[in-house]
Amino acid sequence: MTGCTADTDAARRTTPAAKAEATAPGRQLTYAQELRISDAEQHLITNCMRRQGFRFWEGKPLSLEESRPVGYVQDDVDWARSHGYGSRIMAKEDRARRDNPNIAYRKSLSRARRKAYDIAMDGGRDAVELKSRLPTGGTVTKLSGGCAGRAEKVLYGDPAAWFRSDTTVSNLRPLYVGKLLRDREFKSAIAAWSRCMSKAGRSFPDPDSARQSTREHSAEQTPAEEARTFANEVRIAVADATCARSVSLRPIGERREAHYIGDLTGKYGSALDAHRRVQEGALERAERIVPART
Repeated sequence: MTGCTADTDAARRTTPAAKAEATAPGRQLTYAQELRISDAEQHLITNCMRRQGFRFWEGKPLSLEESRPVGYVQDDVDWARSHGYGSRIMAKEDRARRDNPNIAYRKSLSRARRKAYDIAMDGGRDAVELKSRLPTGGTVTKLSGGCAGRAEKVLYGDPAAWFRSDTTVSNLRPLYVGKLLRDREFKSAIAAWSRCMSKAGRSFPDPDSARQSTREHSAEQTPAEEARTFANEVRIAVADATCARSVSLRPIGERREAHYIGDLTGKYGSALDAHRRVQEGALERAERIVPART
């Protein structure tokens, strides 16, 4: 929630200390490292589909900077000055999804070839059904086969074990996010952020309300309207990031979030450890397959 943002400045992100911390054993992967694994998976699928006699295009619509996740706390002033809260990036991503050449190519195939394409991609009836119990209850399933399944096997070794650990770790947040938002120290930091925003002429109770205020506009805008909307988004995002940094909101949030995640290690510690180990192994393989995104 608070820890999924990148370091606040380009200079901080490239220091030896920052790099060492990001790659130290037991540390979560950075978003750039996770993106490299995703790119490697796309590359493996592309090569596999071509070997099956189909065309396939790897999707890389965004740069590394544009791919940076924006968490609940955003304190990178430079990024905010360039991208606001990322509305133009999301629009770019939406256009890339809409204009995905793989969708158009599949539609252009005959019915028989389309069926063969689907089987090549995900295995069809021969695909293995993976299952995982969620920490919040219920079960999720996924079919694993074809080129997609082979790519996961190359990167993660055991797709079923990876699916179980990934779905578990990815769904832990609902177990602690309420406690974090009610945490006394974090709430105090949010209140300090809100006072800072008020002094800057922006009255919001929390970062989420600031971000949501920039989305209160028509879905269809003229270029001039979009430019004005984006300029307002940038102004609010810059004030938000400036205040977040001034009150140390992200470090406080990360520390308190780590505390509540720590409370879950008794029950989910093995899943967290397995998830990190498999991710680190996947990263090592991805580094041999694709270059880092720039």
